[in-house]
Amino acid sequence: QAQLVESGGGLVQAGGSLRLSCAASGRTFSLNTMGWFRQAPGKEREFVSHSSWSGSSTYYANSVKGRFTISRDNAKNMLYLQMNSLKPEDTAVYYCAADSKATALYRGSYYSSQDDKYDYWGQGTQVTVSS
Repeated sequence: QAQLVESGGGLVQAGGSLRLSCAASGRTFSLNTMGWFRQAPGKEREFVSHSSWSGSSTYYANSVKGRFTISRDNAKNMLYLQMNSLKPEDTAVYYCAADSKATALYRGSYYSSQDDKYDYWGQGTQVTVSS
């Protein structure tokens, strides 16, 4: 069956960088919007970034704008999140997600920032930023 697997998390000092990867298997998501969400301890899951199926439209939460960059390689069925200038408040479990319900269609930044619009999720990767 289809699954998403994140990797690349770890412990980093404030100001450092990490690159998260999300590998899709079992089916292709190359025609689907994909995104990154995160959940810190004791907090609700929140939107981080998403990319339209072609990569031509990307969107970021204000808290990460200018520091994080989302990208995808559809030929490899991969999604990435480059995280620079990390802050302790970025500490969270980061999840990759895919919206398989719309094919070659981008529903817009507001729609694709809602976690309930995604039907495939990875298991998450821990990112810890020390001060």
